[in-house]
Amino acid sequence: MLYKNLLKLWLIIIFIFLYLPIIVLIIFSFDDSRFASSWSGFTLNWYIKLVNDTDLMLALANSLKIAFISVAIAAIMGTIAAYALTRFKFKGKSLSIGLIMLPIVVPEIAMGISSLVLFNTLDLPLSINTVIVSHIVFCVSYITLVVLARLEDFDTKLEEAAYDLGATPIAVFFKITLPLISPGILAGSLLAFILSLDDFIITQFTAGVGVSTIPLKIYSLVKFGVCPEINAMSTILILVTTSIAYLANRIIQKQNNLVS
Repeated sequence: MLYKNLLKLWLIIIFIFLYLPIIVLIIFSFDDSRFASSWSGFTLNWYIKLVNDTDLMLALANSLKIAFISVAIAAIMGTIAAYALTRFKFKGKSLSIGLIMLPIVVPEIAMGISSLVLFNTLDLPLSINTVIVSHIVFCVSYITLVVLARLEDFDTKLEEAAYDLGATPIAVFFKITLPLISPGILAGSLLAFILSLDDFIITQFTAGVGVSTIPLKIYSLVKFGVCPEINAMSTILILVTTSIAYLANRIIQKQNNLVS
């Protein structure tokens, strides 16, 4: 009994250690004072000012645009890559899987520098387009990883039955395979969307002059001190990302239950 109580206490301490900074940030985003030192009263003024802040809203629009485009393209590339890796046998297959997963393990600072060097070598001006291309690289890896897991547990007898009935490979893919793996594609896309939305290091290296995203904008504002508007924006980002992560987790769990 004592052992269980100690484990529960240790678990509570871990949760406090992990989430206390986030809780404090959320609380002070509703504080009436501009200085996050002591509670002075409840207010929604900082959220109202946030909505009226054109620079922050432009940065948010850029972040959403980059995330949506990057994930849309990466979802197509990642799905095709995962399908090819599970349905075809060829030399260097293990190496190909490793290379696709490499952007997940390579430090972001190295990814950012390598992207910058590539764009400079190709004489491409840094812009929102170069940020999108850079984000597609790591988004493809995450989506491929999730779709691969779904295809590994896929019942190929359904495809074989469709072939026996005279269906073409394209028809089998779009009418059988794609609908059944779509939860995996959606879950991987949601995870990639979160990563793209809050990426800072790679974006810092590949964004051109005048291109600002939410992480870059918050970093530039924090240099002059943390203001309540930043707390409000961070609170909204926490709410959005946790909701997306929860949705992706539920999709993966439901998918695993169907497989089992």
